[in-house]
Amino acid sequence: MRDLAGKVAVVTGGGSGIGAALARGFAAEGMDVAVADIQADAAEQVAAEVRATGRRAIAVATDVSSADSVEALANRSFAELGACHVLCNNAGVLVMGGLETRTRKDWEWVLGVNLWGVINGVLAFVPRMLAQPGEKQIVNTGSTSGLIAAPGVGVYGTAKYGVVGLSEHLRRDLSRHGIGVSVLCPGGVQTKILHSERNRPAELGTSKIERSDVALLTGGGPLHPDEMQPPEAIAAAVIEGIRANDAFIVTHAHYREKVEARHAELMRAFDKAEARRR
Repeated sequence: MRDLAGKVAVVTGGGSGIGAALARGFAAEGMDVAVADIQADAAEQVAAEVRATGRRAIAVATDVSSADSVEALANRSFAELGACHVLCNNAGVLVMGGLETRTRKDWEWVLGVNLWGVINGVLAFVPRMLAQPGEKQIVNTGSTSGLIAAPGVGVYGTAKYGVVGLSEHLRRDLSRHGIGVSVLCPGGVQTKILHSERNRPAELGTSKIERSDVALLTGGGPLHPDEMQPPEAIAAAVIEGIRANDAFIVTHAHYREKVEARHAELMRAFDKAEARRR
């Protein structure tokens, strides 16, 4: 999708962080934007920023874990903006701590938002996008935690592995229909995700993130200097990835060695499988 000007983007989790940066970035490219967020006031603030650039924007209060809520987002997006050329299934939440300490409610909340939120976006938007002419792109927000395992983020990482797999399958299924699919796999970003609990439904309990949980990610050592990137840098990478229809959009190059180590471990397993057949 080379030309973004005059097209429509829908962004979930658009009220802050990566989602807000995407909305602003799309507006700068001349796109109209549907800003969806569970926090209606945050969505409206970002939508107002988009409108201030001269582009159209709507703010839609959306709980991506609810199929009905995402369907309502699709209804409003097509009714008020007329199309969806770029769909960013971006909303996400975080629970930290070893899997042995996590509860069923932790799993229900994180999978509901991070994985089912993407599935609900696919179910609500793809049939309409298939009926719409022209180039289209879906960008699902995964994570480096969907490429490699790390201590302390098992619930989150399981959901993100699901997003990566879903995106790869969806890319193959939709390529013949003219819809590109990319999965965004960032590392640490300067967002509010460590404060996800502010939006956790009461019926799904609480799970405070402790300093010791965060320390698990670095083994108690300092963060890599390239780790906590600004959301604007992530949005710029996404726009570049949309133009190239990249399968993977990676923003934190220092994870290469860990991904290569995982790949090497997998290749050793295939070597053993071949050896057993000799």
